[in-house]
Amino acid sequence: MELTLLAALPAALIASNLASIALAASRLRRRKPIAPPDREAAAVSIVVPARGIEPFTAETLERAFSLDWPCYELVFCVAQPDDPVALMITDAMARFPAVPARLLIGDDRFSANPKLNNCIKGWEAARHDWVILADSNVLMPADYIQHLMAAWREGTGLVCSTPIGSRPAGFWAEVECAFLNTLQARWQYAGEALGLGFAQGKSMLWNKPMLDANGGIRALAAEIAEDAAATKLVNGIGLRVNLVAAPFEQPLGRRSLGDIWSRQARWARLRRVTFPLFFLPEILTGVAVPLALALVAADAAGFSLAATAVAVLAAAYLPECALAWTKGWYMSPRMVAAMMVRDLLLPAIWARGWLGGAVDWRGNAMTISTKAMTELEGGA
Repeated sequence: MELTLLAALPAALIASNLASIALAASRLRRRKPIAPPDREAAAVSIVVPARGIEPFTAETLERAFSLDWPCYELVFCVAQPDDPVALMITDAMARFPAVPARLLIGDDRFSANPKLNNCIKGWEAARHDWVILADSNVLMPADYIQHLMAAWREGTGLVCSTPIGSRPAGFWAEVECAFLNTLQARWQYAGEALGLGFAQGKSMLWNKPMLDANGGIRALAAEIAEDAAATKLVNGIGLRVNLVAAPFEQPLGRRSLGDIWSRQARWARLRRVTFPLFFLPEILTGVAVPLALALVAADAAGFSLAATAVAVLAAAYLPECALAWTKGWYMSPRMVAAMMVRDLLLPAIWARGWLGGAVDWRGNAMTISTKAMTELEGGA
């Protein structure tokens, strides 16, 4: 009886992993262009908070000015006047004069969230009823707005897109792809399939009158993470968070182990503080726990440990690879190795999420408390 139970536990975890992949696959679509809208399509404001120059900044800026939508404006927000990205934005505005665009500079510190502080001036300046809050490193396709608007249905309060990692340079960037794509995006889409839509701050389509009637953008300061606050606000008024069918790319470039640890530790801590009951079982999402349990069961039953390990790894990673391949996401001969490294890191990242102390946010030490407040040491 004990041996049967011991074998059933890893089997159940592997089955839940397969179920999450199947659920995500049912919600996701391989990216296909959407037809241009008619000339009467609703006008849209895109608010883009920016800070610093990244390897793909020039391309992401050009994409933002090249969207296939009849009426949209770009509102760029930069906190500091000496930020070098401001000059790049000004140059892009001069090269694309046909697209209405503004650059707003200023640091409105009404919350502990630097990104939200940067966005508020853009939100208040937006001229249209439909507003997209878009991170500056999102690689917008020409039909970016079409995909977001297509996901808005009756009962929707917010439409988002998870980031899909692309263009990794080096192995550690491939590990980041393994985190972003077939783990985090997969579980987010699986959650949506089960009626648990969670917001993601990379691309957020809002109906401005609706949010303004429920506290406006300042209401997103209720949590340290604006996407967590958005999820709770939308659910609290009886509406849903929907995800686009084909999420947008975030080109990665080069990453280091330190970059991955810093980012994942911060996100883990944010999830732990804002949604503790959902964070608790995250330790079970990687292969580490089911593999360890399966090896214990195999040893007790006298089965081959090597064969058991191969079977568990194949059951975990082959479906992940199939999900990435069928949806057109980045794949390479090293992706299985990247997934294995990711799953080796997951228990430590999960444990870090339960600990206090500072985590890094773009060079700043951020202390995330259980009351969802932060202290930024050294400025935003």
